[in-house]
Amino acid sequence: MNRILTISIGNDHAGPELKKKVVELLENEGIKVINHGCDSSDSVDYPDFAHAVARDVESGVADRGIVICGSGNGINMAVNKHGAIRSALCWKAEIASLAVQHNDANVIALPARFIEEAEALACVKAFITETFEGGRHQNRVNKINPCC
Repeated sequence: MNRILTISIGNDHAGPELKKKVVELLENEGIKVINHGCDSSDSVDYPDFAHAVARDVESGVADRGIVICGSGNGINMAVNKHGAIRSALCWKAEIASLAVQHNDANVIALPARFIEEAEALACVKAFITETFEGGRHQNRVNKINPCC
């Protein structure tokens, strides 16, 4: 993948503080951010934000996406309902690196209630700097969603 220029980000009520830190990191890296997340702790439905991020990535409006909810699971499940999305739940930077290198992840999900800020930011750094290795991994990625 070429340099990442735009990232779409979405979160629910568990993630506004972490999102602020992630957006700051991305903007400091010169990456444009499309913010679909909520900015308060008022209860919202994570699928609404997941689908907005997925649409941005699918359409090419964003190069990649980041989604955040309490456990990371619900928002990850929602974003992965989109055929062109390969989202990985990440809790360690190595997981984020491998998700891109081996699985061509174009979205990562962060578990706001279960990850320290420094580790979350390390995941984001890995996500925006790694590239897909292709080769032996390409055939496997092709089998993830055979309908697309």
